[in-house]
Amino acid sequence: MNTTTPASDWSATLVTESDPHADATPERSAPPSGRGLMDFPTYRQHDALALADAVRAGRSNATELLILALSRLKAVQPKLNPVARRLEKEASAQIQAGLQGPLAGVPFLLKDAGHDVAGVPTTLGSQAFNQVAAEDSHYTRRCKAAGLVIFGKTNSPELALKGVTDPARYGRTSNPWDPARTPGGSSGGAAAAVASGVVPMAGGGDGGGSIRIPAACCGLVGLRPSRGRISEGPQAGEVWLGCNSQGVITRSIRDSAAMLDVLSGPEPGDPFQIAPPSLPFLDQLQQPLRRLRIGWSTASPLGTPVHGEAVEAVQRTVQLLQRLGHETTEAAPDIDGGALARSYLQLYFALIPAAVDTAVARGARRRDFEPLTRIMATLGRCQSAAALVSTLEQWNGFSRALGRFHSRFDLYLTPTLASPPVPHGTGDPPPLQMALLNGLRATGLLGVLARLGLLDSAIDQIARDNLRHVPFTQLANVTGTPAISLPLHWTAEGLPLGVQFHGAPGSEGLLLQLGAELEKALPWFDRLPRD
Repeated sequence: MNTTTPASDWSATLVTESDPHADATPERSAPPSGRGLMDFPTYRQHDALALADAVRAGRSNATELLILALSRLKAVQPKLNPVARRLEKEASAQIQAGLQGPLAGVPFLLKDAGHDVAGVPTTLGSQAFNQVAAEDSHYTRRCKAAGLVIFGKTNSPELALKGVTDPARYGRTSNPWDPARTPGGSSGGAAAAVASGVVPMAGGGDGGGSIRIPAACCGLVGLRPSRGRISEGPQAGEVWLGCNSQGVITRSIRDSAAMLDVLSGPEPGDPFQIAPPSLPFLDQLQQPLRRLRIGWSTASPLGTPVHGEAVEAVQRTVQLLQRLGHETTEAAPDIDGGALARSYLQLYFALIPAAVDTAVARGARRRDFEPLTRIMATLGRCQSAAALVSTLEQWNGFSRALGRFHSRFDLYLTPTLASPPVPHGTGDPPPLQMALLNGLRATGLLGVLARLGLLDSAIDQIARDNLRHVPFTQLANVTGTPAISLPLHWTAEGLPLGVQFHGAPGSEGLLLQLGAELEKALPWFDRLPRD
């Protein structure tokens, strides 16, 4: 497991010699007034919408906010390692060109996966990906159009494959609440940057829980939108065969709503269009919330243990919902959780060799990938096309069962995580197992044994270890439905532990309305990790 770079060399974590487009020297200009209008404690007391209001009112300006964000990044980078690449020159150029939009002047970080910036590599946390993006992704373009000042890309695990953030290329990211623990993944860098006060919100993507898991680990709001709500283009139509959705990690519900307004809407060539909201999502927060029927469960869909703190988080949320007048019933969708997990992981294993082949076709070497990725790619090649098609056909059954559940209940409440944020290294394959699998891969025997079914127990164990701490999130990805993690619980040790609400397709507005009601009843914005 990689450790973070010492404080004396904090910038080395951000760039490598193979990254020719990284900014070697930050360019920082003083605010036009010649004196600071806002200090860091004040900056941290503002969400993104409040910062934008401050810029419009002349209480701050884009240059000053960028300096504050960069200064904070410099302070936390050696300990937490949230950012993989600085884009300070690009940020300065944005400011000099003039900013417009509802969030003009607010510092923002993209994820180094799925958020392309023209002229900059999107590395997916891997030594194997160095191709420079030809154009901005629609996500990036919409962020710029809203006036957000993009000054970097956050860390993620290789190929965004894990619920932790530990790429060999950039090093491990740590949780601001306890640096000995993970911030989650794959948008772990984004969550660490927001929780530590670098930015009020940051971009993320969620293919199996990768927005919600880090939000739950770091005491933040993480909304995974419905399939098709935010375009994946122009580089992709559906990422992970529709499992992935782009979004943001924030500290406030209204920032999540405002960014969904910014990012939502179809683009030419998108595979399908989802119905637009009847009102902008931010405006929906002002509408009265009706009494909701909410089903809830604390049982792991895999039958694996659930930590007592995760159970308590849901039970306390149920009590709060009842006090607010909502109807709650212990109930879960009639879905075989083990079958859903296996179908998800079959897709997961199928996608890895495809990603490896893409990188090799662009000039990468297979040895540029991390050992576990190469092992999983070998195992993935042993799957048949027929098995993958059969897996995808199961998804309809899961969606129909969830639809029947939502005919009875508006929302479904579960833990986001099965345990508090885990220490670094939890779930890693044991060294002896890794050495054995890597040796079998090098000799060509791994694929042979896998095709014969002789490694099924080892594969099942790897899968089980990967999902046992995060068994609740994949349902939304497979069914294409929205889900949100809310920071409603802190453990006896002072660690955040979010709870998750699932909604029916297109119900982001309802999730945000309930989130706003819960945020008012149990405020979390001022709960911050100690430096």
